[in-house]
Amino acid sequence: MAAGERVGRHVADEVRAFYDRYPYPPAVDSLEQYRELWRDPDRRRADYHLFWPAGAFRDDFSILVAGCGTAQAARHALRWPAAKVTAIDVSATSVRCTEKLGRTHGLKNLQVHQLPVERVHELGACFDQIVCTGVLHHLEDPDAGLAALRDVLKPGGAMHLMVYAPYGRTGIYMLQEFCRRLSIPPTDAGIRDLVVALRKLPRGHPLELLLRVAPDFRQEPALADALLHPQDRAYSVPQLFDFIEGAGLRFGRWVRQAPYSPQCGVMADLPQTSRLRTLTMVEQYAAAELFRGTMVRHSLVAYRTDHPADQGDVGFVDDGCLDYVPIRVPDTIKVHDRLPPGAAAVLINQTHTDCDLVLVIQALEERLIDATDGKRCIGAIVEDSLPGNPARFDIGRRFFERLWLHDQIAIG
Repeated sequence: MAAGERVGRHVADEVRAFYDRYPYPPAVDSLEQYRELWRDPDRRRADYHLFWPAGAFRDDFSILVAGCGTAQAARHALRWPAAKVTAIDVSATSVRCTEKLGRTHGLKNLQVHQLPVERVHELGACFDQIVCTGVLHHLEDPDAGLAALRDVLKPGGAMHLMVYAPYGRTGIYMLQEFCRRLSIPPTDAGIRDLVVALRKLPRGHPLELLLRVAPDFRQEPALADALLHPQDRAYSVPQLFDFIEGAGLRFGRWVRQAPYSPQCGVMADLPQTSRLRTLTMVEQYAAAELFRGTMVRHSLVAYRTDHPADQGDVGFVDDGCLDYVPIRVPDTIKVHDRLPPGAAAVLINQTHTDCDLVLVIQALEERLIDATDGKRCIGAIVEDSLPGNPARFDIGRRFFERLWLHDQIAIG
């Protein structure tokens, strides 16, 4: 075995041992509330069309959850009971937790294997959807891991990836280095002492803000995963695009795209917004990451490079968009209290962590969103809601683009 292979094997063994001792996220005993949440057919349709906006809805596809942790694959099996879900994880503890949930909830559509991502080909199968979130940045060779996943993604398949982002994790990386310099061990006692130390962080420390907005980070499993993990890296937007392109994949969309858009939130009202919108899309995303400064992860949809563009790309530049069927995202709410002058309502996607990403709508636009039933196309909604208005289709095209950019609708 070459020296590089020995180093890689050593890192992989460390990561496996770490998760065997400190499984993350913490194991749960019941997913009944999750099951009830996903009984909603509109929630499943919105989720499906996030990945396949041009495809006819189906629920019997094959899913690989690569690096399944303690419960992620079981959640997918509950979410999609007609799908075949395969889970892999390097940690025996995570595999046991997932298998236990499978037995508890009678998940006949779930198979679990203890297997590293890099050896996924040993399953001898390809998949319609691959979910790999919070995993690749912990591998010794993330490029090899992503390439291995690409090789088992079916043509026309979709991949959900999440990796760490660097700027919002600045405080985390400072405390990681603090722990390394002091040789703080990943033991129960070491973690308990870290919890005490974090309570004494000076006001204004880069990690202090994250602790205030994400209080669960103070919990011991999350703390161990963030500060004492043996292998961790992060990707800026340009690095992320190089990463996926190097594996033979192309970017589809961000799972939550409003934070990256110069047309949403505070980014739409900067003195530099017009200049920003002349940049390429990748450069716009990179600028948004720098300006916002608090992104701790990037979550995206990716396709094989041979995936037809018309099966993954959404556009509103011509009347072809009038044939889209908009599906309201279940996590959004409409608020009528304390409105800006002249507003009829404010739409808020509750999964957004940036408080500026709200969509103020006027009375005419409220009629359009209220008529969005997940069945009719944009053209029919506009025709029924704004009859006789000579500008109705232009109004509809612009409004539904804003809804889509603000993560208020999926497109079917």
